[in-house]
Amino acid sequence: MPFCMTDVPDVQISGISIDSRAVKPGHLFVAMQGGTVDGHNYIQQAIDNGAVAVVGEREVGQVGDLPPYIRLSNTRQALTWLAGSFYLLPARKLTMIGVTGTDGKTTTSNLIFHILKAAGFKAGMISTVNAVIGDDVLDTGFHVTTPDAQDVQFYLAKMVEAGLTHVVLETTSHAWEQHRVDACEFDIGVVTNITHEHLDQHGSYENYRAAKARLFEALAKTSAKPQGNPRLAVLNRDDGSFEFLANIAGVNKADYGLSADAKVRAVDVRNTPSGILFTALSKDFSVLVRSQLVGGYNVSNCLAALTATVYGLGIRPEIAAQGIAALEGIPGRMERIDLGQNFTVIVDFAHTPNALKSALEAGRALQDPATEITESIEKKSSENSVVSVANKRVITVFGSAGLRDKAKRRMMAEVGVELADVCIFTAEDPRVESLAKILDEMAAGAKRRPELAEGSRGRSEGESFWRIPDRGEAIRFALRLAREGDVVLICGKGHEQSLCFGAKEFLWDDRVAVRAALSELLGVAGPPMPYLPTQDLEEKEWLALK
Repeated sequence: MPFCMTDVPDVQISGISIDSRAVKPGHLFVAMQGGTVDGHNYIQQAIDNGAVAVVGEREVGQVGDLPPYIRLSNTRQALTWLAGSFYLLPARKLTMIGVTGTDGKTTTSNLIFHILKAAGFKAGMISTVNAVIGDDVLDTGFHVTTPDAQDVQFYLAKMVEAGLTHVVLETTSHAWEQHRVDACEFDIGVVTNITHEHLDQHGSYENYRAAKARLFEALAKTSAKPQGNPRLAVLNRDDGSFEFLANIAGVNKADYGLSADAKVRAVDVRNTPSGILFTALSKDFSVLVRSQLVGGYNVSNCLAALTATVYGLGIRPEIAAQGIAALEGIPGRMERIDLGQNFTVIVDFAHTPNALKSALEAGRALQDPATEITESIEKKSSENSVVSVANKRVITVFGSAGLRDKAKRRMMAEVGVELADVCIFTAEDPRVESLAKILDEMAAGAKRRPELAEGSRGRSEGESFWRIPDRGEAIRFALRLAREGDVVLICGKGHEQSLCFGAKEFLWDDRVAVRAALSELLGVAGPPMPYLPTQDLEEKEWLALK
């Protein structure tokens, strides 16, 4: 029988694992129930690999020479505090800045990080793309958003060891729902926006919003720190989540946006192919902000970072502006690929309807260097949504993931045919779902999209959109279609390094694929096209899949 809590002997723990295969001698194994795998079924394997204690939720019988077993009501929630305690609660020695939202989290996290560096702080960062600890940059994985709880605490402990004082941590709704960041003791919370995403996981927008709201609820619970607690909630005044989060956050608040009511707002905004320029204005300051980031939507991300650091940490606005200007770009975020072609090719992570909308609006604006946004990015984009500048087109390639929110497939397709001249629907992590059926749903959404203006082109397959299952071939097709001055946007994967078919991850990088396709098109040296299983399908085999 399992030990009771009072029966647990002293055991020396050398590490914590949630994967039995990763257990090493001396580790504590934490068994959790996952979506498809139950860790309790692998307790014996963990013990065989050297686990000296086990934490779980289920009643288990005697398994060989069972080491101490502690049964808890929620091992996933306990894991974050077990890991925090194992690493001596590193977040209490750091000023923690959490960033959440549907879109723009990674960009905003990087902007804050660069502001901290410009201000002379010893700062670290954990984002979707990587973990930055001093001079070390660590890859956080293929499809990782916020790392697991024990990994987060490991990174934080390394930051304390390296003498860092401030950390920017990108946090997702999954991370909050799964308690991965409960022991992170946040001092400042920042939200970018909360739009349609992950409803397959959360069930409803309200549940999704509530998961992200936990960041702002957590601010009031942060333990006292020797360096002080800003306890500031930074909210987007322009977003539909504003009122809800303002009521949830029981701490000081500062908001930003294009709205005249925002505490920090942007005026005189210019959106150009070389970046954005605006004045950040509040009752306390007025500062000119220049950013090398492309796309009007990045005005909001810059405002979020500036508001958090100026009002949360007391950094001078001029220094914050210097930090924003220093960020040259982020891997897979509106990243240009140039092999000398006479059209623009950009790879972006946009994988939600709102992010795709923003990326396509940015692509449209790239065709017109004189584009200015003085009142509302939304208004500007809707006015120009189907008007090409001097007959130059926006061509886009994207898909929609399997085992994820199915409503998003139709929405993505609708956004695509509304804002792009040409859409190519393709594979994006179909997982165990039928890729053919996913693309069918997207095509149906594209065909249902109502006409935007009298006499506008019909949304018909083979004219304004295509279905090409192989992502590499879809990219090739888009580039072959491109004419001088066109903008080609490859969306959905960004920085990610793999693409999932069935249960297998295939090495894939959109940026490598674009370089491969461009080199073929231009007849210059370049990398080979990465392999995907869809390359092996003949057209008749593809049709049979349907």
